[in-house]
Amino acid sequence: MSNFDLTLDMAGNIKGAFAVAIVDYESGMTLGSRGGSPEFDLEVAAPGNSDVVRTKLEVMQKLGLRETIEDILITLDTQYHLIRPVRGSADEKLFFYLVLNRAQANLAMARRDLKLIEQQLFMGNIAAPRPPADGQAFFPANTAHR
Repeated sequence: MSNFDLTLDMAGNIKGAFAVAIVDYESGMTLGSRGGSPEFDLEVAAPGNSDVVRTKLEVMQKLGLRETIEDILITLDTQYHLIRPVRGSADEKLFFYLVLNRAQANLAMARRDLKLIEQQLFMGNIAAPRPPADGQAFFPANTAHR
C-alpha cells in the first residue's frame, strides 16, 4: 500500500469525514481519493478546488504576503470543506481536500488531525491506519450531507 493510500485512509477516518482527496493544484489531477457519493462527485469537486488554491496563491503574491497557506475553509450549511496544501518538496504542488459532515465533525480536531497526517506524509512516516475507536465503519453512510 502506498503512502498516499495510507494517508487517505487516515484522513478518511477523521470524525465526520465524508470525502477526502489528494490533488495536484497545478494540473488539477486527483492523485487519490476516498468517499463521496452519487450526489457529491469527488472527481469534480477535488480538482475544481485547484482553482481556489491557485487563485489564493496569486492574490497573496500580488499583495506581497510572504506567508504560507495553512488551510482554506469553506463553510456550507451542512458541510465543511477543508483545503490544506501539503508542505514538502517545492516541485510537488499538492493539497488535501477534506469534506466533513458538520453535524458529526469537530472542526478544530479535524484541522489538527489533518495537519498531523500532512506532517507524517511529508516525513514519510505513515503507519498502518487504526480503525476508529468507536468501531464506526470507514466513511459511515450518512444522508445529512444533502
